[in-house]
Formats: sequence, C-alpha cells, structure tokens
Amino acid sequence: MAEVTASMVKELRERTQAGMSDCKNALVEAGGDMEKAIEVILKKGIVKAASRAGKVAAEGEVRTLVVGDRGTIIEVNCQTDFVARGDDFRGFVGNVLQIASTVAKGADVNAAAYPGAAGNVDVYRQEMIAKTGENIVIRRFDSITAAPGGLVHAYIHMGGKLGVLIAVSASTPEAASSKSLVEFADNTAMQIAAMSPLVVSKESIAAADLAKQKEIFEAQMREEQAAGTLKAPEASWPKIIEGKVAKWFNEVTLVGQESVTQPGSTVDKVREELGKQLGADVKIDGFLRFAVGEGIEKKTDDLAAEVAKLTGG
Repeated sequence: MAEVTASMVKELRERTQAGMSDCKNALVEAGGDMEKAIEVILKKGIVKAASRAGKVAAEGEVRTLVVGDRGTIIEVNCQTDFVARGDDFRGFVGNVLQIASTVAKGADVNAAAYPGAAGNVDVYRQEMIAKTGENIVIRRFDSITAAPGGLVHAYIHMGGKLGVLIAVSASTPEAASSKSLVEFADNTAMQIAAMSPLVVSKESIAAADLAKQKEIFEAQMREEQAAGTLKAPEASWPKIIEGKVAKWFNEVTLVGQESVTQPGSTVDKVREELGKQLGADVKIDGFLRFAVGEGIEKKTDDLAAEVAKLTGG
C-alpha cells in the first residue's frame, strides 16, 4: 500500500471539500490512489461532487488567436502574478501563440524557431527564466477549426485567467454570416467560461464515464439507505438513478445547462430559437476551455498544521 502523505490528504480535501479525517480514511481505503479515494468519498455520500481542476492554480496567462477558420488557445505559466503582468512575459506569450497557431495539434512548440532570436522557443524560454528568476512553462495549447458555414469565436475572461474557443455553424450562408450567430457564439462562450461544461452534449460522454456515474449514484443511495435517510425500495432505484443521471447531464453538458443570458431556458433551447429566427439549423460544433493553473499544485500554507497532525507528519 502506498504511504498516505500530508500533501495527498491536502489535495483530496481541496478537490472534494470533505473533512480531513474523511480524506485520510478514503486514501487509506483506496491504497493511496487519489482517483479511487475521490470515488470512495463520492460513493459514501460525504460530498456530492469533486473538483475537476485538481490542485491549486499557478500563475500565468491563457490567450487565444483566431485566424480564418482556425482558433488557437495557449496557456503559459509562471510563478507570480507580478511576472505574469510584465511586458516581457506577455510578449513571450504572444510570440508563442503565433507559433502555435501555425503548427499541427500536438506539435512540440518548444522546438520551433523563436522569432528574432538565434535559438528555438525553449532556448528563449530558458533565457526568460534567467531574466525573471521564475520558472516559466509552456504548459499546453490546442486548436479548433470551424465547420463549413461556421466560425470560431474567442472569449477571454479576467484578463487572461480563463479563455474559451467555440465553434458554431449554420446551414445557410446568410445565417452563417449574421451578427446574430456571432452574438450567440459570444454568449455561449461566456456560458462555458462561467459554468464549466465537460462536453457539448450527452452523446459525447463515454459509456464508461456514464456507467461510473451510475455506480456512484447507486453507492450514494446505499449509504443513504444505511443511514436511514432513504426509504425508497430498491426496486425503484433504477428509475431514481435515471432521474439523477438526467440531472447530471444538464450539469455537465453545454446544451443541457440553463442559459446564463436567458434564465429559464437551456442553451439548447436558445440555439433552437436562434435557428428559427434565422431560418437555418444552428449547431455548436465544439469548444475548448483553459483556466490558468488547472491541475497545477501551488505551494500554500493552508491547513498545513492540521494535515500534518492527522497524518503524523
């Protein structure tokens, strides 16, 4: 069994908001496996949801660039907000983004030639590290391409702390070039930024992920039954679970979420209404969402003494 450390307990608490003892016990039960420990906590009904982001955010910037029918999004990290706001760092992000917009998805941006410098991007990155005294990392980039009759729209929130690219399309040239479609893309990008959907629609959810969620719901119900808070007979559980799954779909799918710009209506209904107004079929073809520091551990002193006490550290 893997040793349960103070940092593991701390991470599990950050991801689930469960109590310290519950986190430690879940890690012990899961043999030190973080994802299994999260599953243990969910199944026991200690909490109803866990953070996708993982650990506390680092600093840096997310930036986007749309050229023609292709949009590119990039995240570059540093250690402090002071450096992130500096002209040198921001210039570096802009140059790397330009490079990323011209290469294939999955390409090694660090190996590309850096504009105006003798070496490649990684050589210049190391020079930036020496200049700023901070570690600088080109963490990730991705791109999305518009479908025929479509467009890619970019949205940046909080000065580069979060960025979204969304691809939408319409079935007629008039609708595809309309201001209404651009407005819909902008509003939907803000929806993605605010509500963090996982996928566009439930059809994009893997069968294994759906099965796992059903398993979690059933385990939660067993915990409630054992505690005496659930009186429904087990014969009715499949129907109850299906209801829970339907609610879960509305939380994790973009089209199922309640619209932040038109409360009382879902994003899908807003899409359908726009299609009727434009006399065309309007589609959301895909999206990308980056938030600065998702899944990156940043040293903090929060809860350190409590964690150390619980784990004997």
